[in-house]
Amino acid sequence: MNENKHLSIPQSLLERLKQNEITARRFHETEISILTILNFQDFIEKLLSEISSKFSVPYTWISIIEESSISKYFHNLQSSKRLQTSTAFLLKHEFSEITRNRLKPLLANKNIERFKVLIPEASEYTIGSIAIAPITLDGEIVGSFNQADHDIFRFEPGIDTSLLEQLALKVSLCLSNVTAHEQLKYLAFHDPLTGLLNRGVMERILEREFQRSKRYHIDLTVLFLDLDDFKSTNDNFGHDNGDLALRHTANCLNMLKRDSDIVSRFAGDEFVVILPSTNINQAESYINRVKQKLKSEPLYSGTTPFYVQLSHGISSIFEKGMDSSAILLKDADKKLYKAKQSKKDRDS
Repeated sequence: MNENKHLSIPQSLLERLKQNEITARRFHETEISILTILNFQDFIEKLLSEISSKFSVPYTWISIIEESSISKYFHNLQSSKRLQTSTAFLLKHEFSEITRNRLKPLLANKNIERFKVLIPEASEYTIGSIAIAPITLDGEIVGSFNQADHDIFRFEPGIDTSLLEQLALKVSLCLSNVTAHEQLKYLAFHDPLTGLLNRGVMERILEREFQRSKRYHIDLTVLFLDLDDFKSTNDNFGHDNGDLALRHTANCLNMLKRDSDIVSRFAGDEFVVILPSTNINQAESYINRVKQKLKSEPLYSGTTPFYVQLSHGISSIFEKGMDSSAILLKDADKKLYKAKQSKKDRDS
């Protein structure tokens, strides 16, 4: 009988093993629910809701390092009300000061104020204890998955964090899958060098705007432009600086446009801007502002400055013969060619 007594397992240990088993099962269920999600918004919203509901955690959110490779994707999600209160952005040095670049989860229930930079601005959390689990993407720390509770003992320093580590690892792996899918989707619609919409997307938007303009009898102009002597830029300053010139042009076009205007890279050093509710004079005013900006902002190859100069052509839907979006685009291209020829004749 005494022998059986020594072989029996304490009730407290049985309870702990049972609780660990339940926790592990819930983590597994969470992993399964997020594994197949391939877009950022659904992935993050599902992850946060699953952890909150399965583990009764009052607060769950994501903190993202601004300089990380995924920051731009999260900024694009701010139209989601859930993510506005569940996403925080901070600088790399701020994150490093808190975590000391450690990969293991950090637990705290004192001096919570020092973690303020990790907490979303739009939130109204009342935190007694917090768990911060760094997440990585391709070996780079990109932020953390965070949980918090009113209870100061929920995430008390010293408790076992092995399951939190496993969760952070699973989140990191899923994040890698989602990022790869989002990048492929992004490249299907955008030019990889400038980040502008590509030609295929531009042509579909132009057709939509053309039909809308015809139906409601409102202005629509198309601006076709390219860089002057772009080959010389590549030859004299190298292709890296040629790429820099293209990105600089894209940035200037984007910076000075309205929200309703569409800027795209057509091909090579050619760009197309769709200007809804805009007449030719207004379009000329826009491109002249762009040219002035480029003229006032030189680029540098080492210490040698060089400037981006543009030629352009503008077509309006109200000009004679504009019977399709393709004709409208082709007319702007023809006018661009004439403008370049005129420059050559003046310089010769």
